[in-house]
Amino acid sequence: MPSCAAGPSRRKLSPAAHPRSGLLDFESAPDPPHGSAAGSPAKQMANPNALSNGHLHCRQNGHSLSKRDVRKKNGVVKETKENGISNGGIYKRTFNESFEQAPMYVSILTYAGFVVATSFGYLRDFLRACGLQKTIVAVEREEQKDFVPLYQDFENFFTRNLYVRIRDNWNRPICSVPGPKFDLMERVSDDYNWTFRFTGKIMKNVINMGSYNYLGFAETDPSALKTVGTMLHKYGTGVCSTRQEMGNLDKHVELENLVAEFLGVEAAMAFGMGFATNSMNIPALVGKGSLILSDELNHSSLVLGARLSGATIRVFRHNNIQSLEKLLKEAVIHGQPRSRRAWKKILILVEGIYSMEGSIVRLPEIIALKRKYKAYLYLDEAHSIGAVGPTGRGVVEYFGMDPNDVDVLMGTFTKSFGAAGGYIAGKKELVDYLRVHSHSAAYASSMAAPVVEQIIRAMKCVMGLDGTTKGLQRVRALAENTRYFRRRLHKLGFIIYGNEDSPVVPLLLYIPGKIGAFARRMLARNIGVVVVGFPATPIAESRARFCVSAAHTREMLDAVLDALDELGDFLQLKYSQRSKSSRPELYDETCFELED
Repeated sequence: MPSCAAGPSRRKLSPAAHPRSGLLDFESAPDPPHGSAAGSPAKQMANPNALSNGHLHCRQNGHSLSKRDVRKKNGVVKETKENGISNGGIYKRTFNESFEQAPMYVSILTYAGFVVATSFGYLRDFLRACGLQKTIVAVEREEQKDFVPLYQDFENFFTRNLYVRIRDNWNRPICSVPGPKFDLMERVSDDYNWTFRFTGKIMKNVINMGSYNYLGFAETDPSALKTVGTMLHKYGTGVCSTRQEMGNLDKHVELENLVAEFLGVEAAMAFGMGFATNSMNIPALVGKGSLILSDELNHSSLVLGARLSGATIRVFRHNNIQSLEKLLKEAVIHGQPRSRRAWKKILILVEGIYSMEGSIVRLPEIIALKRKYKAYLYLDEAHSIGAVGPTGRGVVEYFGMDPNDVDVLMGTFTKSFGAAGGYIAGKKELVDYLRVHSHSAAYASSMAAPVVEQIIRAMKCVMGLDGTTKGLQRVRALAENTRYFRRRLHKLGFIIYGNEDSPVVPLLLYIPGKIGAFARRMLARNIGVVVVGFPATPIAESRARFCVSAAHTREMLDAVLDALDELGDFLQLKYSQRSKSSRPELYDETCFELED
């Protein structure tokens, strides 16, 4: 990703006189005490003395990387980390991730498949130009030929000649709650997926392996949703105003207090859309003169937020601590380009669980680097909150870290809590600043009260505040289902990516022709899956992405695994050579240059 300096210019000022300075800026604030996450993230991120060229005071006591015992077995890197937790105890976590490489012949066949598909695409375009084949795709009008094309040439080519051929595998309309099973409306195409028509039939009880329903709260149980129905009758379906005007309900305050209690931080703020939580809040935190260090596999909402901020962007290799530290060193030593002044703020953007890779962030090492170089950490827990950790409190709990070590905690309610929206949590100064300056808070409509109540009832269940242990049982069921599903896939001979504790399970398909065949044949077995290919993934790493849920029974998972076993043999998808490679270059390589 190239550096991005677009956006309005912002000067670094103190908040007392100029409240639009990004995070709160205390010019005369002393350095935080040694060994702490130190005051508010607002105070940390705005302190210009924290990052001065050639004058960085790195105190090693308490800030060194966590002790780890690294060993390899069958090519898989296993690490046992010991991280101190807030109660003074020791929390041990085995970090086991697998990124096995496909045999060489698979890569050759994959690229050959794209070459063949592209060649036939150009042939079809030639036939359309000659009038031998009907043109269905949108084209520029003759009188607009002298205008700049509305559609980019290759994007349009890819859509009409490659994507359309397998478009029936996406955007399938369902007509029930997206629980462990759902009902699917049957549709067919008479023109090779350019248009669809519904047959009027309903496919019943399709096993759902694609929804982010990690804890199974996407449900229609009347007894569970009783309070949600009450809120619907009391508040209606919409608020019709923003939080800063007439849309601030008592339920919003209750939710934010509950989120702060759940995460163990001072304050939290809820937003109506998860994507906008990232894209609209990052520009409020950093601006021109700041530096963003972003993981190369970050979600598009983080990428968009970084670009909108106007800050300079540098990208580090996925989960590569050496690559990140190299960029941090260069930022501290060289400062800003041309002027060589110190960066106003350095913000590290990472995710808890990466939704396309199934990998988990190496949080202890990143927090250690953040402390060492006095940078700031923005953690997106969209896929990890509720899904990992002994009590579902995300990767911070998973690694036994103190939540105050993370400057900005972000998460969504759209996955583990079966609702909609997102949150930002952390120090009170940070949240109070965002209430005033976040575009999402100032212009977006407030969350509907029934949605808020759904989040509250799900979160109370996880926390045990409903007087039961059902929430904890769901968290444990998800962990058991995840390990069972991943272990069985390994034994069957499939290549799967990610951490053994991640409920996101990518199964590699590689060859483009197998994407459509896999999804269609799985649906024929009454199993709904999500398949992903280029450009959402690298061109040679097409995959099916399974999302395991606590609501899945062992019988459901076994039915899916039996179908995968049969289909894996039929489509020859069992590429694993049993010699698992953890793609160690992600962590241990010494060359950090990103590919163009």
